[in-house]
Amino acid sequence: QVQLVESGGGLVQAGGSLRLTCAASGGTFTGYKMGWFRQAPGKEREFVAGIRAGGTTSIADSVKGRFTISRDNAKNTVYLQMNSLKPEDTALYYCAAGRNPLGLAVPHMYEYWGQGTQVTVSS
Repeated sequence: QVQLVESGGGLVQAGGSLRLTCAASGGTFTGYKMGWFRQAPGKEREFVAGIRAGGTTSIADSVKGRFTISRDNAKNTVYLQMNSLKPEDTALYYCAAGRNPLGLAVPHMYEYWGQGTQVTVSS
């Protein structure tokens, strides 16, 4: 059983930056792809970024050029660096882990989810 704990969310002004961290425990970290998803009130959960164990990544078009995903396999941690934040980035951000390396952007391809960390961007 994998446990995921997100941190780093908060309130930031438009144009600012945040770095989200997801700490994983209870499994072999390198056996999982990792992803970040977000959900705003009244909207469906959407893919933000994903990274496989070997380091290949996928980034949603809506955040491409502003957000970067990375992982430190020695620390069992995945990061989401968010720059040039916009009010429309406001959401609850979730970290997820999945064994199948396919489907980086597909929520049901992830078995484990964290509780989420809130990101609020003011205009």
